[in-house]
Amino acid sequence: MPTSPASPIIDFSRDLYSVSRLNAEVRAVLDGSFPLLWVQGELSNLSQPASGHLYFSLKDGASQVRCAMFRGKRRRLGFQPANGQQLLVRARVGLYEPRGDFQLIVEQMEPAGDGALRLALEQLKQRLAADGLFAEAHKRALPAYPCQLGLITSASGAALHDLLTVLGRRFPLLPVLIYPSLVQGAQAVEALIAAIELANRRGECDLLILARGGGSLEDLVAFNDEALARAIHASELPIVTGIGHEIDLSIADLVADRRGATPSAAAELVAPDAEQARRHLCGLDARLATAARRARETARQRLSALQRQHALLHPRARLEQQQQRVDDLQRRLERALEARVGEAGAHLERLGQRLRRVAPGQRLHVEAEHLARLSERLAQAGRRAIERRREQLAALAGGLQARSPLATLARGYAIVTDTEGRLVHRPQQVPPGARIRVQVAEGGFEARVIDDAQRALSERA
Repeated sequence: MPTSPASPIIDFSRDLYSVSRLNAEVRAVLDGSFPLLWVQGELSNLSQPASGHLYFSLKDGASQVRCAMFRGKRRRLGFQPANGQQLLVRARVGLYEPRGDFQLIVEQMEPAGDGALRLALEQLKQRLAADGLFAEAHKRALPAYPCQLGLITSASGAALHDLLTVLGRRFPLLPVLIYPSLVQGAQAVEALIAAIELANRRGECDLLILARGGGSLEDLVAFNDEALARAIHASELPIVTGIGHEIDLSIADLVADRRGATPSAAAELVAPDAEQARRHLCGLDARLATAARRARETARQRLSALQRQHALLHPRARLEQQQQRVDDLQRRLERALEARVGEAGAHLERLGQRLRRVAPGQRLHVEAEHLARLSERLAQAGRRAIERRREQLAALAGGLQARSPLATLARGYAIVTDTEGRLVHRPQQVPPGARIRVQVAEGGFEARVIDDAQRALSERA
């Protein structure tokens, strides 16, 4: 039998990649390994299909890389790219899977000269932002009605004409002071800083506008200078910028207290609208007139009420009242002065007394007087003690006298005793005919007891 060709042998132990899988995984690795990059090179092979996308290559002396810029990003370009241009692109690294082409997906594109400037500008912005120069907390409010406006710009530029035109139209009464300065060239930064410092030093204005007309990035380089940014930040006067065209945004704009997209827009910001101010003043005038009428009416009503309550005083009577009040105030002043002088004299006397008390001689005199007072008090205490003792003795004697038998006798009583001296308490103790001794207050006598019949006869006799 004829032999059949050998069947392919598949080794399932191997990890086999398809081309699609390989390209997909390579793309995933590239997408996740590189951040957005700035790449510089010469543009070539430019293709602009109807889709609106751009396809081209970037090359240098030794290599080249394919690039794609999609329609959404292309709309932001401020120039028309062409073959042979030196470009600076900001791009993501990627892979076009259908063909396995390594490429850059471009997000931003600039001519190489401007690109370098913009890159340096971006780095400066980041540094100044970190230092707080762009912070809203440092931005000052603008005065609603400036007393005088300062303009820092070129004396011969179109920006000055635009500023004066808008200011004259909006608020012709606003005084304007011009600080002429270079706005372009090697000496522009120093001139602008000097103008800001001069305006702050003189203090003639309460608001400044820093302005110039439009131009390329190189033309506006002075307004992206770090020294100027710090001078704006350090200014004591509020600063409004009006630099370039509406799409231009400089570092000076970011640091300033307010930004106008153009010089004319800056003037619109700071100058009050004369018509609006007139309407506002008319409204205030109407409100003031209304308030005045109400105040007059209130005062008239109050005056009428006072007239009803009290008759108005004649000027002479009112003058007499004022004269009387002056006399009263004069008397009060005199009394106050006298009281003040008296207080001062009393205070002086107290100080003199304190001084005399602490003097040695006065101290001895005081102590001697104190000793004399103590001696007198001791003598008085002795006399009072003797008097108290005498009074106590008299009281005791009176008590004894009151309790003495003699005192009883003095009141008409008598003491009766028998011949043996025994007190007679009852009639039965002495029989009739017995002799008794009767003691009275001033002496005594003897008596004889008679019977009852004899006592009765004696009483009748």
